Amino acid sequence: MKIQEIMTGDPIVLRPEQSLTEVLRIFIDNKIDGAPVVDESDHLIGLFTKSHIYRAALHHLDENVTVGSLMTRDVYVGQPEDDFEKVVTPMVPRLPVVDANNKVVGILTRGDIANAFFNSYQNISRELDVIIDSTHNAIVSIDENGKIKVFNRSAEVALGMNAREVIGRSVMEIIPNSGLLNVMKNGQVELLRKITINGREFISNRSPIVKDGKSIGAVAVMHDISEIEKISRELQVVRELNEELDAIIESSFDGLYITDGNGITLRLNKAFQMISGVKPDEFIHRSVEDIEAEGVVNQSVTKLVLERRESVTINQQYKTGRTALTTGSPVFDKDGKLFRVVCNVRDITELNMLKQRLEQVQGLSELYASELSSLRIKYASPLRLVANSVPMRKMLEMVFRVAQVESTILITGESGTGKELIAEIIHENSPCRTGPYLKLNCGAIPEHLLESELFGYEGGAFTGARKEGKPGYFELADGGTLFLDEIAELPLGLQVKLLRVLQSKEITRVGGTTPFSVDVRIIAATNRDLMELVKSKLFRGDLYYRLNVLPINVPPLRERKDDIPNLVAYFMKVFNEKYQLAKRVSPEVIDIFMEHNWPGNVRELENLIERLVVITAGDMITTADMPAHLFPESITDKDTEAPAVSVSAIIPFKDAVESVERQILEQAYEKFSSARQIARELQVDVSTIVRKAAKYGISTHNNGRP
Repeated sequence: MKIQEIMTGDPIVLRPEQSLTEVLRIFIDNKIDGAPVVDESDHLIGLFTKSHIYRAALHHLDENVTVGSLMTRDVYVGQPEDDFEKVVTPMVPRLPVVDANNKVVGILTRGDIANAFFNSYQNISRELDVIIDSTHNAIVSIDENGKIKVFNRSAEVALGMNAREVIGRSVMEIIPNSGLLNVMKNGQVELLRKITINGREFISNRSPIVKDGKSIGAVAVMHDISEIEKISRELQVVRELNEELDAIIESSFDGLYITDGNGITLRLNKAFQMISGVKPDEFIHRSVEDIEAEGVVNQSVTKLVLERRESVTINQQYKTGRTALTTGSPVFDKDGKLFRVVCNVRDITELNMLKQRLEQVQGLSELYASELSSLRIKYASPLRLVANSVPMRKMLEMVFRVAQVESTILITGESGTGKELIAEIIHENSPCRTGPYLKLNCGAIPEHLLESELFGYEGGAFTGARKEGKPGYFELADGGTLFLDEIAELPLGLQVKLLRVLQSKEITRVGGTTPFSVDVRIIAATNRDLMELVKSKLFRGDLYYRLNVLPINVPPLRERKDDIPNLVAYFMKVFNEKYQLAKRVSPEVIDIFMEHNWPGNVRELENLIERLVVITAGDMITTADMPAHLFPESITDKDTEAPAVSVSAIIPFKDAVESVERQILEQAYEKFSSARQIARELQVDVSTIVRKAAKYGISTHNNGRP
């Protein structure tokens, strides 16, 4: 405490020239017993008290004696900022207080000190009472006689008693089981003792109050354990929830990665560690930007969530080589502030691998299905379809695809190319293959009968009609396929009706009035240019576009001469079995066949083989048996730059074909540097060249020689 806080300010001061009589009157009027003495500059020069007056009276001094002659000049002084505990002593009854210039600014007397101590005691006492009353725990203390001295507000609330009613009364009367008397007597501290007061449970800490080595009382601090138990239960629930949350997070098959609202990592589970290949201590308390910069992951979804403030899903690539589908979700507090980002990381590496394997299996399945269809066509169709050339293989691929749908198909191609066979193949591989398959040549039926053949007629519809009527081709083909050959020969009047059937799937019999539905797939074929007929107004354009949904063009034999050797072998087998013969074809005949343009296509070749099998005298068909029109005008005009391809002896046909293939490939590899050039020159796929070259051991590194 500073002197200036308790001193008497602006004190009465004396002058050295004042007389005793005058000073005595000042002391009596102001009820003081001393005062500092100052000079004309108000500087302290001494101290004059009643003791000086008593001594003057004792020595019978004159009343006119001045203060200056009697005052104490060696005065102990203090300054306002001094701590009075360090300056004031019991030997100093009053203390002049001066400033830095030795001017009197106050005086400190014993009365001032007593008042200061009294006020301080009262303040401390009040503060102590406030502290005790403000304490959450109940506090009860007793004196050496067992009387209650302290009973705070928490005790009032906990015990249901008023402090004014219990203070001064025996503790045994108010709280008989408090144990305070025993603590006071034995002087031992008792901690965490459980007691019951008014049906409530408390934990009590009891201590003796010791002064000068003697126990003069005891104090108990009691806490209502119902609150502790409540808190304990809450803590237990929180602990269990945390353990449950940890178990859920760690047991998740998906990786979980959680950050705060600033992108600082808070936690991650084991699944995420396996995906990312990092340990928790490498991530915790680090920013996602640092992690992204170090290449742990190619792109941070958390960063995107923080920027967009919405859920984001992306594919991530980790340094471990794993791919993950990650969804980052923002978490907002009640004020709308983003304070968490939770990322669910699903490893899709295995899924991608399975997807690739599935695609491979599906591709193989489609390949096997295609090959199975080819074999079924090759061996189960009514007429063997030879398709070794590139144009025919491409055409067959298209046939297999369009057979799976129910759209209308238009087959074009020259006469004799096998359009009817293609139509049969489409039906046999279509969804309606279990239904009927009917064929109608539009050019072979008179125009006046064609309508009744297609649509049927009611009884008595025209002269000569059956009384019961007759169903037409559309009705008979219901649920199956109707093949309309030579569609270009269909009269214009019937073209309109056919167009209506294609659009509405309904027909009306000749002479009838009631339409009814039919479910028929239409396959049309022609050897004429329908577009030119449309331009010449000989064929309806709307019907053409309705028929030409899925066009298929069958290449002529001159554009697929690679099929000729196999076709010859097939027809030779058919007609040898038919006529019970064993005829063979010489290689020279095959060469002639390969040079011919075959305007009649496969039908011309079939008819020629049948004629040769029948009319040839010997078992070997040679060039001498060939019709004259098959021979070229000048055989000497052939290109002689490359060596001739030949077969040196009579060998099985399969071996002869392989020999020819090998010789052609050897010559091609000597002339060209790549399989792609050879394939382009021989008009086959590159895969065919590579496969056959491997079969015969031919490559560019040995100039075509095995």
